[in-house]
Amino acid sequence: MPPFEGHRVVQREEPDMPIEVGKDTSKTRKTLSAGGSTVAYYSIPAAEEAGLGTFSKLPASLKVVLENMLRFEDGGRTVSTDDIKAFSEWADKGGQNPREIAYRPARVLMQDFTGVPAVVDLAAMRDGIKALGGDAEKINPLVPVDLVIDHSVMIDEFGNPRAFQMNVDREYERNMERYQFLKWGQTAFENFRVVPPGTGICHQVNLEYLAQTVWTDKDQNGEEVAYPDTLVGTDSHTTMINGVAVLGWGVGGIEAEAAMLGQPISMLIPEVVGFKLTGAMVEGTTGTDLVLKVVEMLRKHGVVGKFVEFYGDGLDNLPLAQRATIANMAPEYGATCGFFPIDGETLRYLEQTGRDKDRIELVEAYAKENGLWRDADYDPVYTSTLHLDMGDIVPAISGPKRPQDYVALDQAAGAFDNVVADYRGVDMSDDAQDMAAEGPIATKPAVYAKSGKVEGEDYELKDGSVVIASITSCTNTSNPYVMIGAGLVARKANELGLNRKPWVKTSLAPGSQVVTEYLEAAGLQDDLDAIGFDLVGYGCTTCIGNSGPLQPEISKSIADNDLIAVSVLSGNRNFEGRISPDVRANYLASPPLVVAYALAGDMNIDMANDPIAQTPDGKDVYLKDLWPSDAEIAELVEKVVTREAFQEKYADVFKGDEKWQAVEVSGGETYDWPPQSTYIQNPPYFQGMSKDPGTIADIKDARVLALLGDMITTDHISPAGSFKAESPAGKYLTERQVAPRDFNSYGSRRGNHEVMMRGTFANIRIKNEMLDGVEGGYTKGPDGEQTSIYDASMAYQEDGTPLVVVGGIEYGAGSSRDWAAKGTNLLGVKAVIAESFERIHRSNLVGMGVVPFEFTGGDTRKTLNLTGEETFTITGLSEDLKPLAVLPCTITYPDGTTKDIELKCRIDTEVEIDYVANGGVLHYVLRNLAKS
Repeated sequence: MPPFEGHRVVQREEPDMPIEVGKDTSKTRKTLSAGGSTVAYYSIPAAEEAGLGTFSKLPASLKVVLENMLRFEDGGRTVSTDDIKAFSEWADKGGQNPREIAYRPARVLMQDFTGVPAVVDLAAMRDGIKALGGDAEKINPLVPVDLVIDHSVMIDEFGNPRAFQMNVDREYERNMERYQFLKWGQTAFENFRVVPPGTGICHQVNLEYLAQTVWTDKDQNGEEVAYPDTLVGTDSHTTMINGVAVLGWGVGGIEAEAAMLGQPISMLIPEVVGFKLTGAMVEGTTGTDLVLKVVEMLRKHGVVGKFVEFYGDGLDNLPLAQRATIANMAPEYGATCGFFPIDGETLRYLEQTGRDKDRIELVEAYAKENGLWRDADYDPVYTSTLHLDMGDIVPAISGPKRPQDYVALDQAAGAFDNVVADYRGVDMSDDAQDMAAEGPIATKPAVYAKSGKVEGEDYELKDGSVVIASITSCTNTSNPYVMIGAGLVARKANELGLNRKPWVKTSLAPGSQVVTEYLEAAGLQDDLDAIGFDLVGYGCTTCIGNSGPLQPEISKSIADNDLIAVSVLSGNRNFEGRISPDVRANYLASPPLVVAYALAGDMNIDMANDPIAQTPDGKDVYLKDLWPSDAEIAELVEKVVTREAFQEKYADVFKGDEKWQAVEVSGGETYDWPPQSTYIQNPPYFQGMSKDPGTIADIKDARVLALLGDMITTDHISPAGSFKAESPAGKYLTERQVAPRDFNSYGSRRGNHEVMMRGTFANIRIKNEMLDGVEGGYTKGPDGEQTSIYDASMAYQEDGTPLVVVGGIEYGAGSSRDWAAKGTNLLGVKAVIAESFERIHRSNLVGMGVVPFEFTGGDTRKTLNLTGEETFTITGLSEDLKPLAVLPCTITYPDGTTKDIELKCRIDTEVEIDYVANGGVLHYVLRNLAKS
């Protein structure tokens, strides 16, 4: 990997803090010769010899964290000997010892949707530190940061050879302000690089190029040190990199910014769930089918806040690209990460993808010397275990609105009947159907399902019509086995004269240019083009909600007839309101199945057993007629996926095309905020900030801004997709003469807090239980009348009324987006009270000074009969607050009666108490840097 020229990239808390500190480092620092050189490293076996504990039975994923403790042990200032010994106690206690530790990742990965607001924050911090009398240059990344622009391209054009170039042109037209700002950041900040648009998706670029598995760098004495490659990323699917044995996970931008600036990540030593894989995949199944089953199993097991590590002899039959698919979807099963230890397949993949051969030798030698290598005897201690025989995997999809909603393919059509029935409010129980059979109302889907004509077309749409079929997302486009498989399905379809149904919007958006290289080398891109899967861009597209508009007549038919339209995508997210405002049911599927559903055009078809299409001469075609054999796929993968292809496509990865090179930028230590910009605005977080922190205040007589249900995702809280002119965000832009066609998306507007706070809780499918059956970002204002959440918030804040949000289980699931917490903060919300929180969002709330609370004692919004008309008073915050404290709360109902309950304060660590007292983690860092 090209170095960060001119900048040392050793992790350190302060510029003058050497890597080798602490009284025990001399005992654990050893040397290793490999790849033609000798390097120092911190030895886990040496730590055992030094009497620090017994570590041989730790999972490899936890050994990576232990090495981090050894390397940064500093006598207790941030890492102590007791922290190291706690890992030995973890193994002795059967995989549990939730001690707070300070962890420092080696690098940070960003994408542009989350990266732009992060750079906005850094720019604002430079202004803030100058206002406090400090040096702006202190706001500078101390660890390497790579930002990949991948979230901005939309599918405006599809199904023709011009699609790619037209979408790229439109992307630059929409996003020039953002790209100029990122180019300024690249010149203003050290250790910060930008991968230009049109290169690929950040996680796939990371997997195929940036990651090294074992990193090397010079310490302050000039000696080369080897250590595990680790990172955090401002995208929840950063976890993909665990497939190549790089420990990484998603954090919010605010936590990533703190890590960039040298602040260690405060975390508890996690539990590690072992997932044993045995056997091998059977003919006709894909890595996607495997991961959907894994997601279902781990969601049921419960792994939020835990590491998952995969082991077992089944790994010998699992190519690394399929491991990466499983690791990618760790947010979907709720884990911090899904880790695969280093083994021979890791080395094979590093070789295939063009990594330096000396580096590959070092990876093998380091892993074996430091106990990170998986061999036949690998059998560590785990907190708990699961087992899956891969021979039991069957073709499957997942939907209609959660990744864990696993459906075997041969049951998918029947399951969709139930989806329609639920939406229509029809009871599908046997008793209900028996009763209906005797009366005038039939309950069968064929009777109550809806349909409607499409103006100007010779076809009808109906409930279940597939209107989007998208091969997209790093999750699957990083796997050549499923991509070649999709191409072969297209080839066989093309040979039979089949084509996509005319109402299906098809797209192919690979995660890297290498995919195009091998599809073209195999001659498969022509076949994909022939049935509508032309290249539309290199980026997240449909998976992030950038599916682009449907044909207006199709959109109108869906709306006029209240149809349950369907999307099928090879992505990782299918939450409500995410993929397209026209689509209610979204299904995750393998790329070959995406092609098949485009040919069928209908979710009601039994894809496993019924004909999915007809040839021009009327012959029925079944899925089995199109599906390639494993041998066909493997032969082509071996032939066209080459080391040379990866080396060629990544040779100038930071250079970009002519459009990127032509982006003009003006330099400067601080950013000259353009007042007319609707994309980039100076946020208010640090304006008027004092040099000293305050204290955490009790919450008194807070009103409820929103009363929400279970599985409220960060997409519900802070949507990424499009929005309408009549929304608060749309009105803001319209008032500034921005036409609706130029609104772009919420995700692209994350550098402007005015847009984003108006978009908070504004998902078109969110349901506030304070209102009866209303969808969208609405609530009751101070006068009791229905209004937008934004307008209600402004009215309450003008009156000085604190606000709370109440939710159910798994609050904040999904993406790592920090704006779900930032927007909550800017709306005046002091606390979120829920039954449980997903890991990243809880951390983000704390990082923005919003206190997360969990109900205790079986209390829920339902058992407490909450309507949203109540007020909440929470005390004990202003006293000697301890992590995970249980605090008293008084609920006052509208009739004046009260109920006292206890809430668990999910400020989990001591340093998080400091964060909240400062108003957030960035305020904490800024004050400390200003003082120094």
